[in-house]
Order: sequence, then structure tokens, then C-alpha cells
Amino acid sequence: MTEPHNRHITIIGAGLAGAVLATLLVQRGWRVDVYEKRGDPRVQGYGGGRSINLALAERGRHALRLAGADESVMRHAVMMRGRMVHFLDGRTDLQRYGRDDSEVIWSVHRGELNVVLLDIAERAGVRLHFDRGLRDVDFDARIATFTDPRDGSAHQVAFESLVGADGAGSSLRAAMTKRTDLGERTELLGHSYKELEIPPAADGSFPIEPNALHIWPRGRYMCIALPNDERTFTVTLFLPNEGNPSFATIRNGADARALFERDFADALPLIPDLERDFEQNPTGLLATLYLDRWHFDDRAVLVGDAAHAMVPFHGQGMNCAFEDCVALAEHLDAQPDLASAYAAFQAERLPNARAIQAMALENYLEMRDRVDDDDYLLQRALERKLAERHPAHFVPRYSMVTFQRVPYATAYERGRQQRELLIELTRGHHSLDTLDWHAVDAAVHARLSPLSVDA
Repeated sequence: MTEPHNRHITIIGAGLAGAVLATLLVQRGWRVDVYEKRGDPRVQGYGGGRSINLALAERGRHALRLAGADESVMRHAVMMRGRMVHFLDGRTDLQRYGRDDSEVIWSVHRGELNVVLLDIAERAGVRLHFDRGLRDVDFDARIATFTDPRDGSAHQVAFESLVGADGAGSSLRAAMTKRTDLGERTELLGHSYKELEIPPAADGSFPIEPNALHIWPRGRYMCIALPNDERTFTVTLFLPNEGNPSFATIRNGADARALFERDFADALPLIPDLERDFEQNPTGLLATLYLDRWHFDDRAVLVGDAAHAMVPFHGQGMNCAFEDCVALAEHLDAQPDLASAYAAFQAERLPNARAIQAMALENYLEMRDRVDDDDYLLQRALERKLAERHPAHFVPRYSMVTFQRVPYATAYERGRQQRELLIELTRGHHSLDTLDWHAVDAAVHARLSPLSVDA
């Protein structure tokens, strides 16, 4: 076990993961300093730059409970029971995520969440340093140089070990790459996104069903809308970068209005500032970051998006990062030194990160192209029925990922086996009524061993 009493950790990035990890480490007796390139959002407001809505699931809530933050965070969260699918003909259909309201996800505002977590970290004894952007690192001397963006001044800080919680564009990762090959590669999705907003109704209420993630699937592209606690919705338009329609053809507010009139007609009246939002809000890129190594001996380690940025279509980026924080803190407890802890952390988490990255990519295809497909809907119906009939053998992949803490890699492989079975059992059928349930039950027990859902 690493002796924390004289140990000091320097975290780069005071975002969500940085704040949670810092709190977990201070609880364990570590001295922790956190350096953030932006100003304090509690003083100057949330600067944004990233998608402002996040989906909080069980993995994330587990970390928040350990950090003593769950109760404060949940005051600002809005329940989402399932996907409210908006068909092209105007029909809607709520596809529940789980069995009942015990299996839901929660929409949280990134800025509000960050403020809550920073307050908790500071109260726990974390030292926070804002307006300090990492410029370079002398790993041999263990000196990090930070720049104050307000005046360009440089500040040198001695460190024992660095943790990069500074996101997909991690400055620490860039510094590590100068010293060691991390096996870094980035795969662009070929699609990007634009954020819009649905304001409250005239009477101040939610203008559409608040307890759902709304989705307008249109094959190669889609819109989604997540509720906020101020009774607004954050709308995200996902389009290919090329083709028609795409961000190459939808270039301004008038183009966006024409697209919505044609493909998202029921959403259009809800977005009064569509043209302005489209033209003023930045277009966000979507990509997956893969690394073969997350640490540089005992001198530096990466967590969250800095190690494994993923596309947002499973709502697990933040949850995975929080799970990283818990795992790293536990390995620091269990291992004799930092290098061993970092190596053990990477060995545990890297395969799981790869699995959720793959599932996030798969979920984009499902959300934009399958949620209104008859075969898919029949498979979903059978999935729910099998989960009721055989709860020890058949746990939907979404449930394993979202409502439980089954390792992502286990959920991915088990989900693959279950999907093959669903396809086989529904082939040639248009209704569950024509299935031979004796044969179905036998197939489940023959193909799927009981699954331990204990975290």
C-alpha cells in the first residue's frame, strides 16, 4: 500500500473528473493540488466549450456517493425514463431504458455539476489553482511550468506525480508523448454536432415531456433533446460532415430552418432561436481517442477523456471517467508504489475503456437508424421479455452498462452473445405471439450462463 501521509499528487484539470479524483484522494490522506487553465467557474460563470448536458448513470452516481457529492448533484438532475422517439410522421413512442423508475438515467448540466464538485473538493481540503494552463513538463527534474492566460506569466511548480484529467485535448498527454510513445491514435467519426435550445413554455413549464431523452432519428443523422432543471431542453443536431444533408450543405440558419421544416417538423416550433443558435454556436467534432499506454512510470498517468475520449452516444463518457477516478484511488490504496498503482489501473481500465468506446460507436447507429425499425423494435420487445423470464441469464446490455457496474468489457461481450440470440429467435417473426416459448427458454439456458451482476 502506498503511504499517503507524505505523498503529494498534482492533478491537471479542474473539470468533473479532476474534482472527483481530488476529493477521493484527499479522503485517503493525500495532499492534492489541482491546476486549471480556465478561471474559477464559481466566480466568473461556466465557460462552456463542451456539450452542456450530460447523462448521469449508476457508475457515475457510485463515484459521487463515495466523494460525498451525490445528494448535492441530484438536486439539479432531471430524470429520463427512456427515449421518446419522434417519427417523421409526427408520432411519438417512449422506449423505456429499464423496467421501471428504479432504472433511469439523469440529465445534469455540466456547469452546475462542475461548480458543485469544486465546492466539495475545496471543502475536503483540495487546493485549487485557476488560470494556470500547463505549458510544459520537465519530467527528470519533476517541474511543471504553467502559464497564466491573463498576462502570459510563467509559473514553475515542483511535483511528485502528475495526473492528467484535462480532457481530450490534454496538455499533459502532449507532454508525455514527447518523452514516451503512448500509441496514440484518433479516429474521426465523420459526423459533427451543433447545439440549439428549446426554451420553457409561455407559462414557465417544460414544453414537451420532461422525463425523457427526446430523439428524432432520420437514418444518417438525428436530433436529440435533453431536459434541464430550468425547464429548458438542450437540443443537439448530429449531421455528417459531407453529403446531403450535412454540415457541408447546411451552412447557415436559413439552411437549418429548411432542414427542420422537412425532417424535424414537430421540433421546429419549439426552437424559436434556431437560426441564431445555429449560426452562433460552434460546430463540435466527434472522435474516438485510443492510447495503448496511459502512464509514464511513476511520474504521470491519464484518466477520463485524456486517456480514452469517446463519442457521446452511450452517455457514458463522464460515468466512465468517474469510474476511472474510483479505480485509480483504489489502486493507490492497494499497491506498494505509484508506478505499480498506475500500471494496475491501466491494466484494469484500458480494456473496459475500449469496450465502452466500441459500444458508444454502435449506439450512434442504433439511435439514428434503428430505434424506429420494426425488426429492432421486435428484438427490444423480446429482450424485455427474456429479462423478465430469465433475470439471472439475460440482462440487457444497456442495463449492464447503465444501471449496474458490470465491467464494460463483460457487458460488451455478453451483449454481443445476447444480440445474436435475439436476431436468431425473432428471424421470420413479426410478433412475439408466434414464438415457441419452450424453444426460446431452452435456447437462453443453453447459450447463456448465469451472469453475476454484483459490482
